[in-house]
Amino acid sequence: MLHHMMDDLKTTSAVALRLSALAIACGAALFITTGFLCAAIFVVVLQRYGLAEACLAGAAVFLILTLITALAYMLYTRQTRREVAEVEKSAIAAALSDPAMIAVVIQVARAIGLKRLVPLLAIAGVAAGLSAHRRRDGADQAD
Repeated sequence: MLHHMMDDLKTTSAVALRLSALAIACGAALFITTGFLCAAIFVVVLQRYGLAEACLAGAAVFLILTLITALAYMLYTRQTRREVAEVEKSAIAAALSDPAMIAVVIQVARAIGLKRLVPLLAIAGVAAGLSAHRRRDGADQAD
């Protein structure tokens, strides 16, 4: 049993290492390809229009690449934020719908006493409201 688990671990780590090496090689090839593409555009524009226009064309190519990368990053972070929000909502819904959790809350309320519990709940509510407000403001500033 342990031998099979070790073999499985070795196999999965070898596959992950190979895929990582392949991704690094693809990234390096893309970087080199982009460099040659920019150099070719620079030379063509330099021969036709001159040095200043060639530099501006090179800057335009890098600006376009930067904008594409920034757009991809923004879309990725937005998608990740939505997935995290769905997980948080489902965790809260699961906790509130769990009868065992409700029983624990009722027992804690009985043990502490209702008169002592009300101020604690008020403080917890204010803290949760401030936390939600800060989280919402942070999400607005990130977009």
